[in-house]
Amino acid sequence: MVSKITLNHPIVKESFAIIDAEIGEIKSNFPPSEYAIIRRVIHASADFDYLNLLQFSHTAIESGINALRQGIPIVTDVTMVRQGIATLVGKTFHNPIIAAVENISTASPGKTRTETGMLQCFQQYPQAVYVIGNAPTALIALCQQVEVSALKPTLIIGAPVGFVKVEESKRILANTAIPQILVKGRKGGSPVASAILNALLILAAS
Repeated sequence: MVSKITLNHPIVKESFAIIDAEIGEIKSNFPPSEYAIIRRVIHASADFDYLNLLQFSHTAIESGINALRQGIPIVTDVTMVRQGIATLVGKTFHNPIIAAVENISTASPGKTRTETGMLQCFQQYPQAVYVIGNAPTALIALCQQVEVSALKPTLIIGAPVGFVKVEESKRILANTAIPQILVKGRKGGSPVASAILNALLILAAS
């Protein structure tokens, strides 16, 4: 189980209370599990825009919770996401965590290291939980590979940030049938992607 110190730290509790107060009655518009994820993302980013930017497919949260409880590997695009989830993974289900950018030493011609690493990770862990908070090229490559594979990821968290190919990558993900939690638009980033996965870990451990 998750440490009570981790979940009930006074500053976290106070921060959540402030977030709840500022959101007010709108909170009731969200299913409790979705709101738990949204609130943790707002806590990580101090950005209330995420009330409208997070998009959940129908089975995303259930699929993620089941996968985490079963110890299924978690593949991140970059090291920062891996570091952002490692502590809570270690206190809950001890899922293996693999950072795609660390899984490859040299990029394939015309591809980024993260993209190349992501494709290699998919060959090794096709049914993993994928958490992408930085590299849109990695998300695009993953989605394209998923379309031609018989094996599918359990969940994709798509939260790359920036301007080049970011919105395109998210549109491609939205058009797949994979369970997914998606940050719409240009926003996202490693702290946001980590917050989504950490919220799922807490839901799975509760």
